[in-house]
Amino acid sequence: MNKLKSWSKIALSAATPLLAFPGLAMAEGAGAPDLRAGWDELWHELMIDIWVIGIIFALITLYLLIKYRRRRHDEEGSAPRLSKLASFGWVFVPAFLFMADDIFLAAKNFELWNKMREVPEGAYEIKVEGFMWGFDITHPGGATATNELRVPEGTPVKASLSSRDVVHSFFLPDYRVKWDMVPGMNTYLWFNSGAPGEHVMTCAEYCGTMHSGMYGKVIVMPKAEFDKWVKENAPAPEKHS
Repeated sequence: MNKLKSWSKIALSAATPLLAFPGLAMAEGAGAPDLRAGWDELWHELMIDIWVIGIIFALITLYLLIKYRRRRHDEEGSAPRLSKLASFGWVFVPAFLFMADDIFLAAKNFELWNKMREVPEGAYEIKVEGFMWGFDITHPGGATATNELRVPEGTPVKASLSSRDVVHSFFLPDYRVKWDMVPGMNTYLWFNSGAPGEHVMTCAEYCGTMHSGMYGKVIVMPKAEFDKWVKENAPAPEKHS
């Protein structure tokens, strides 16, 4: 019984830092959160939890294997009968540690999930239509592009998603966002564009023979250059006779 208490104290002491491990503050840009920092920190916490908890249980297992190993060929073990309290502790203390850690990570995930679905006010909205095998992008004002999503720097961007044919999945790995494009359904995701540069956009749902070739790029541009591009690529106004 004393051994049970000792091991329980060791396990609880080792797991306590995991349950209180602080998350990184999410970066702010143009008044909108940059969720990348939050997702990265959650993944970091998960990896620490897996390693620390795994090492603790591996050490306990190794200790028990060595302590209770068979020392003679004809030796037979005689395990002591655990009391009801000891049996309860060996079952529920490890279960509590796992569940407490899982609930903590799930709460962090739920917080980030809610932020991912709340589009900031004033977001720049574009339409992205998936097709076999590419993405058609339409900007406000009518400027269009295929497989090139141009956005202004430091701006929250809402992508309204649809599909022309089969199910696709619009994935921006650098921004840690992905959402399905389903025929007959309008969906969306949003991201904070950040600093000027280029990022991969791709389809993360198998959609046919050329699925592996369904990718393009997000081009983040300085505001002045972006405004110029939109103006130059907007459709000419119709002339009425």
